[in-house]
Amino acid sequence: MSMPIPPINWDFFDRDRPVTVTRAPGRLDVMGGIADYSGALVLEMPIAGATWVTAQPADDASVVIESGDIRALGEQYGEATVTIPLAEIVPDRPLAYEKARALLTADPGRAWAAYAAGALVVLHGELGKPLRQGLRLSVRSEVPVGKGLSSSAALEVATLEAVAPLVGAALTDRDVALLAQKVENFVVGAPCGVMDQMTSALGRRDHLLELVCQPAEVIGQLRVPDDIEFVGVDSGIRHAVTGADYGTVRAAAFMGYRMITAAAGVDARPLSPGRVAIDDAPFRGYLANVPAGDWRARYRAQVPDEMLGGEFLARFHGTTDATTTIEPARRYPVRAATAHAIEEHQRVTAFRELLLGKPRVDERTLAHLGELMYASHASYSACGLGSDGTDRLVALAREAGPRLGVYGAKITGGGSGGTVAVLAERGMRGNVDLIADRYGRESGRGSAVYAGSSDGSRAFGVLTVTASEKG
Repeated sequence: MSMPIPPINWDFFDRDRPVTVTRAPGRLDVMGGIADYSGALVLEMPIAGATWVTAQPADDASVVIESGDIRALGEQYGEATVTIPLAEIVPDRPLAYEKARALLTADPGRAWAAYAAGALVVLHGELGKPLRQGLRLSVRSEVPVGKGLSSSAALEVATLEAVAPLVGAALTDRDVALLAQKVENFVVGAPCGVMDQMTSALGRRDHLLELVCQPAEVIGQLRVPDDIEFVGVDSGIRHAVTGADYGTVRAAAFMGYRMITAAAGVDARPLSPGRVAIDDAPFRGYLANVPAGDWRARYRAQVPDEMLGGEFLARFHGTTDATTTIEPARRYPVRAATAHAIEEHQRVTAFRELLLGKPRVDERTLAHLGELMYASHASYSACGLGSDGTDRLVALAREAGPRLGVYGAKITGGGSGGTVAVLAERGMRGNVDLIADRYGRESGRGSAVYAGSSDGSRAFGVLTVTASEKG
């Protein structure tokens, strides 16, 4: 075991039985962000902070999930212990995802437990592996909630690692991430891409996970050069992937994809209201595969700046995205969202090529990396996913500049607040702290700095612990 595990609450468990312990880190989105659901290349770093899940079978017919972290955060985050009858969450036949979501998220005080309990629903529904006995789950997290560091993915991945052996499911690396994504998409109801779960499961310390999200192809682990580091700075503005802005921009990107395929002469087959299937050889189902040159020269003019959902449905009938719904009265930023997906893929590809195989990077390369990050940040804002706090942090990073060892910064993950990723010369962490301190004084918001990295859940594995070994 490479790191100490947190204290186990043996008052919650049966001391005469062993428990299993799993660990999954959060992630810092260095490049790629919201382009993941459009099939882009993303570069993600697992952070030092992680979520720990401790599991133990029980004799009664209930699933009990507790978290001391919820208690510590305060009453607004909900009940510290959630009990669910086993027959409700794992009935004889797999529970439909809509029913699972209604069961687990209807009460805001208990909704946090859906990220963990959803693992049981998905293992039953996708793999036919039901839990047939009671269960105790204890959650301890070092990943702050609402900061855009994927606390939700860390909880989903750690829970799947903990409960899969209890239901007899042998999960591959891809299984863990893709099943965790289903928990978030279909049980919790948050339309996230897959990069968070893949990084939490497969990330390596001091490396960027190189992931092509078509749907989840790991092409490598890119070591961070020795003379630089990526650090997260909290804007103090709570981020939520379930927010309307994120969902609106995601839906808009799929609307743009539908329009581009129509302009390319590719037919769409209606599947259900608001949903179509598109078999397109040119782009293989992903907006990120549209060449940037073709977008600017041929397709951009076919995609309006904005469009009402009702007008889109009347003309195009729906999108290929199963996790968002086009609302007729909502106005969607179609062109900006479409452009972001296509051009971010190009930016991330360039970013990767600049770092590939380099133990150290020169000043010119650092400047180029930084400009790619700044361009990514501007593109988020064009989509409507910026915030005054993250904009100010990025401006402060630009102001500090290479003179202080700071080369780039961008908003991360789903945007609309959360954390900014900063590219800094190694050894200049103190100057990043100064940026955070200045921002905190100006804004009146708390501004933590997140540095360091750790391995994903697959490298940690599943530990078995007894009360005599860990008091």
